[in-house]
Amino acid sequence: MGQKPNVLTPEASPLDRFGYTVRDLRERRGLSLRGLAEATFCSYSKLWKWENAKRAPKYRSEVEELDRVLNAQGLLIELWERIGADDSPRGHVSVSGLHVSESSVNLAMAASQQATSDDEGILVPARLRDGSVVFVALDRRAMLRGGMGLGAAAALGGGTPAAASSLPGLTRPARSASAYSGTPVEHFQRARRLLIDSDNLLGPSRAIAAARQHIEDIKALRQDAKGTDRHALMELQTQYAEFASWLYQDLGDFNSAQFWLDRAFQWSHTVGDGDLTSYVMARKAQLAGEMRDVVDVVDLAEAAQRMARPRSRLAAVARTYESYGHALRGESTDSERAIDVRNALDRVSGDTTPWGVWLNEQYVQAHRAQSLEVLGKHAEAAEVFTSAIKALPDGYHRDRGVYMARAAVAHAGAGAPDQAAAVGLQALTVANDTGSGRIVRELARLDKALVPWQRQPEVAEFRAHFDGTLAHES
Repeated sequence: MGQKPNVLTPEASPLDRFGYTVRDLRERRGLSLRGLAEATFCSYSKLWKWENAKRAPKYRSEVEELDRVLNAQGLLIELWERIGADDSPRGHVSVSGLHVSESSVNLAMAASQQATSDDEGILVPARLRDGSVVFVALDRRAMLRGGMGLGAAAALGGGTPAAASSLPGLTRPARSASAYSGTPVEHFQRARRLLIDSDNLLGPSRAIAAARQHIEDIKALRQDAKGTDRHALMELQTQYAEFASWLYQDLGDFNSAQFWLDRAFQWSHTVGDGDLTSYVMARKAQLAGEMRDVVDVVDLAEAAQRMARPRSRLAAVARTYESYGHALRGESTDSERAIDVRNALDRVSGDTTPWGVWLNEQYVQAHRAQSLEVLGKHAEAAEVFTSAIKALPDGYHRDRGVYMARAAVAHAGAGAPDQAAAVGLQALTVANDTGSGRIVRELARLDKALVPWQRQPEVAEFRAHFDGTLAHES
C-alpha cells in the first residue's frame, strides 16, 4: 500500500479511510505530524504509519486520545472500529438492570448531561449466550436507556474531561503557574493524593478523567517551566501516568492500562529516578500477572528486582509479583520462595523511597493467598485471605472487595459453596459501590465455580444478584 491519496475512492478500505481522516483533521487544525505526536504522547513514526494506512492503532485508548486532541467527536473511534483492530469481545448487548443502585443511577444521569459525546464506547461486564462473562464495549446511550449495577453506570464519566468537574476540589486548574497559591507541583501532588483516596473508597471511574486532565495540564505547564521546576513537573507527569494505568487496570481495561504504563516507563527514564523506573517495571509485572500472562510476568518481576536497589522495598515488591508469576506457571516451590519476604519487611521499614509504602504483612499475605489459590491449595488460600482481610486498615474499601472476591473463589474451590456465596455477595456490594473490574472478573470466576451447587439457596441467591447486574447478549 503506497502513499495515501488526497481523495478517497469508493473502494478505499477502512484503514485508508481512518488514515485519510486523521491527516485531514490534523491539517485543518494546523498541526504538524510532530506537533500531533507531542500532543497525543505518541511517536512520530507510529502516527505516520496510521496516516499512511501502513498500520492500524492497536489500542482503543490510543484512538480515544487522538480523537480528543483532534476534536473528532468520536469519528476516529467509529472509523477505527470498522477496521476490526479492537480485539475485545463485541456483540449485541441488551441491558438487564434488576439491581441498580441509586447512586449509580444518579451518577449516570449527571454523566449524560456532562458527556462530550453520547457515542463513546465503554467496557462493561456482560453475559454471553454460552453463560460466560466478558467485558464488552457498550454504546453510552444504550447504557443510559437500560441502566445497570456493578458501578458500570459510574464509569460513564470516566473517559470524558467534563466529568472531572464533578469531583469537589478537582476542577480543571489554570495553565499559568502564577494562578496557584503554592507551587504547581504542590497543587498536583495534593490533587493526586485526593484521587488515590477517592479511588480506594469510590472506585476508579470517577478519578480517570481528572487524572488524564491533570497529565495534560502538567504537560502545558512544562512548556514554560525551567530547571528543577521542569524536572519536578516531569516526575509528576510520570506519576500521574502510572496512576492512570492503575485506574484503567482496576476498571478492567487492560489495553488502556498497558498504554499508560508504557508512557510512565518511558517518561521515568526522562526523570532519571531509578526508584521510580524500578517501581513502574514492577507494576508492569503486576499487570502481566493480572492478565495471567505466564510468559512475561516472571521476567518482568525479575527485571524490576535487578533495577531496584539491593535489599530495598521495591525489590521486595517485585518479589511478591514474581511469586504469583511462578504460581501461574505451576511452580509451587519457586512461588513460596519468592513470597518469603517477611524478613525483608522489617529491613525495609526505614526505606525512604515513597514507592511501595503499602507493602506490609497483609499485602504479602493476600498475594500469597492468591498464589495458593492458583496452585489449587484452595482451603489454605481461603484461610490466608480471611486473615489478611481482617487485618486490612480502614479505608481500603475497594481492595477489601477484591480480596473478598478472591477468598470466595478459594472457598468454592475448597468445596464450601455456602460460604463462597456469602462472601461473594459481600464482594458484589463493593463492586456495585466502586465499579471495580478486578472484583467483577473474580466474581465471574466464582459464578462459574458455583455451577455444580446452583440449586442450593445461598448459591442461587448470589448467582441471581450477580446475573442481574450484567448486560446480556441479545
